Amino acid sequence: MARYGLAGPERPYGVDEVAARIRELGLRTVRLAVVDQHGVPRGKMMSPEAAIAAMSDGLDFSGAIYSLDTGNQVFVPAFARGGGFGIAEFTGFPDVVLVPDPGTFRVLPWADRTGWMLCDVYFGNGQPVPLDGRGLLRRVLAELGEAGYDYLAGLEVEFSIVIRSPEQLAPENAGFTPPPPPVSVFERGYQFLSEVRLDSMGETLEAIRDALSDIGLPPRSMEDEWGPGQLEFSFAPMAGLDAADAAVLFRSAVKQVCQRRGLLATFMCRPALPNFFSSGWHLHQSLLSRADGSNAFASDSAALSDLARHYVAGLLEHALPMMVFSTPTVNGYKRYRPYSFAPDRVTWALENRGVLVRVQGAPGDSSSHVEMRIGEPAANPYLYMAANIAAGLDGMRREQQPPPAVEADPYAADAPMLPTSLADAVQHLDADDFYRKAFGDTLIDYLLQMKRAELARYEAALAEKPPAEGQEVTDWEMREYFEFF
Repeated sequence: MARYGLAGPERPYGVDEVAARIRELGLRTVRLAVVDQHGVPRGKMMSPEAAIAAMSDGLDFSGAIYSLDTGNQVFVPAFARGGGFGIAEFTGFPDVVLVPDPGTFRVLPWADRTGWMLCDVYFGNGQPVPLDGRGLLRRVLAELGEAGYDYLAGLEVEFSIVIRSPEQLAPENAGFTPPPPPVSVFERGYQFLSEVRLDSMGETLEAIRDALSDIGLPPRSMEDEWGPGQLEFSFAPMAGLDAADAAVLFRSAVKQVCQRRGLLATFMCRPALPNFFSSGWHLHQSLLSRADGSNAFASDSAALSDLARHYVAGLLEHALPMMVFSTPTVNGYKRYRPYSFAPDRVTWALENRGVLVRVQGAPGDSSSHVEMRIGEPAANPYLYMAANIAAGLDGMRREQQPPPAVEADPYAADAPMLPTSLADAVQHLDADDFYRKAFGDTLIDYLLQMKRAELARYEAALAEKPPAEGQEVTDWEMREYFEFF
């Protein structure tokens, strides 16, 4: 940390305070986690003293994680120069260095005497890894700060819980990728917002509620959604990097609490289970003025300020190439269909749940904000938020104006259609100059290469075993995403 200036005044680290807490609490293990390109935490369980030392010395960690796709298969040529994606430091599957962020320290209440910290990731020469989404979001937030604003995000995430049935996974089925585990329904569906349904899931929801509260993420609301065992959790607004970190910790906590109870929580968008429904991730967002701390999206005379309208215009203009960041899986595109309460085209409106960008607010409302309804629950939080902020900031800088807002049926509006497949979304991103300039060629080329490899495996699987007539979600998708996410 000292050698490469990673603990400067702009990056305050409470190393001594966290070290003291680890020792005072008598922790036996501290998990050090880094969020990979898929938004999934990877990590090591360290002894207390090793974790404390890592806050100053860093921790060697296999850089091979960046060569893995959603099936945990290496998608690049093994041992090729530049790691197979043109980054010299990745030649030969080297280690990277994790630098724990003490500000993320938590004690996990469901694990015995176990702490947890998120990490930033660097090469051994002290340079940040350009594929690290957390580092990218930090840079985008810094650009927003230079413009005079801070980002505020409210998370609203849907997911499903199922019961894991007893199974014996035969060794011949344990490879890449194993069959999805057999499951049964956790709770009946089709009683939207039912209090009775919530109570019947009470023991599990209370365990999740308590776990989240104990790690500093008390849910603002827990709701019964439409499908069997489908839930929606929302959280009070949080500042930029904290919001993305919270999304990672929330998903991981829910999955861990559930698996200890014989359940499986999946953030896969649309599981191939009869009568199940798609889940989304609605990202509520606004900007705070650094000058006075006020909501820069609020207006005394309109639902949104002029600045907010510029921000919305940027979101709409860059929505199509944004989709690789908001909807990174083959499965997520099964959600965009007419009259599904998910968007199917690039529209915006005041208080309309069928549009891409929904405005929530009114003249004089200090909490006016916009809700991006494009995301799937499996999205990488850092990439999803960074893509929104970069697009909105571009609209602000150019003082763009959005097209007329939808006033009636958004599914009949004359507006550009959203991509209907990951392949289409990849083409939009490949042809886009904006995100290349905003995020850099290295990251964009890497993501395109990874997603094309994923699509090639998907298409090969369909060629080998075409889906049955009427089968919307393929067996490949269930193997690839159901348990992983």
